[in-house]
Amino acid sequence: MKMNLREIIMTAMAASVAMLGAVCAQAQPNTELRPDKTVFLYSDDAKGVSDTVTGRETACAGYSLAEKNGLSGQEELQKSGNLGNISDDARFDLYFPEKPNGQMVVVCPGGGYAYVSTYNEGVYVAEWMVEHGITVAVVKYRMPNGHWEVPLTDVQNTFRYCREHAEEWGVTQIGVMGFSAGGHLAATTSTMYADAETRPDFSVLIYPVITMDPEYTHKGTRNNLIGTDKVWEKREGMSWEEWNRAQEKHEMLVQRYSLENQVTADTPATFIALSSDDNGVPPENSIRYYRSLIKNGVSAEMHIYPSGGHGWGFTTLRYSDKDRMDYARSEFEASLERWLDSISDKR
Repeated sequence: MKMNLREIIMTAMAASVAMLGAVCAQAQPNTELRPDKTVFLYSDDAKGVSDTVTGRETACAGYSLAEKNGLSGQEELQKSGNLGNISDDARFDLYFPEKPNGQMVVVCPGGGYAYVSTYNEGVYVAEWMVEHGITVAVVKYRMPNGHWEVPLTDVQNTFRYCREHAEEWGVTQIGVMGFSAGGHLAATTSTMYADAETRPDFSVLIYPVITMDPEYTHKGTRNNLIGTDKVWEKREGMSWEEWNRAQEKHEMLVQRYSLENQVTADTPATFIALSSDDNGVPPENSIRYYRSLIKNGVSAEMHIYPSGGHGWGFTTLRYSDKDRMDYARSEFEASLERWLDSISDKR
């Protein structure tokens, strides 16, 4: 039976929708926990969202979109929970504990500034936190796509919203937590805050990217945030003055986003954890940041475990048949719980 053009197009569209639905059906975290609320930072109509982890209710924060990241089309959700192509539908998921202890953590999942790891470094983190009485906001921030200020803007707007609602939530202290590239974003939030509202009260960095130094950085994170060296070094069609200004701007961005350079005495108290055998993000990243914290008199605690590699996050045996940090998981969790309690403003 022959089909006309319209029938062919409709059939193809139906197949695409079915395929997307199949992917979404498979892309489910190994927990029944879901957010209490999803807050969209800029949009009030989430047309491009294919995320299966959304709140029981949604809200729009109503912030203006001062700069777009240039991405379009549907978000890309992988079975692992990695969520990419996030654009105008940037948002955060709120999780409320039954008995809030006054602390809140704004979580920045990693993903090399190409996607966010919404299960391993998102909902699983939230489950651990709420079980310890901590309110959580997991940020699904926009990918920079060469627009380096965009992810920080999303996290700062999340802080603004959470500060505004803190009293009604029983929250008196808001910190930031980040993993890998999300750790870079959390450290950026901790050092480049705009005001008291956007300054975290504490910072938790898990195997973070810190430096843009080519010898030690994570290449994908660096390229996705500030662009490849090849792009910056290209001179075709440019005068010497234009090319020279581009070189100066590139160097400025390298220095600016090498966050060991941005630590001051006002940087919040910080907890750092990583593995010695991390081949994705060299331990030198964390060590540089730790040294800068100590140099500036900032309270800091760092744990370096002998093995575990990169990306172990909060995927415990509760969610998976394998946990690369199982040998030290209880020590890590106990240390983090003790540290969070030690910096609580209710002590």
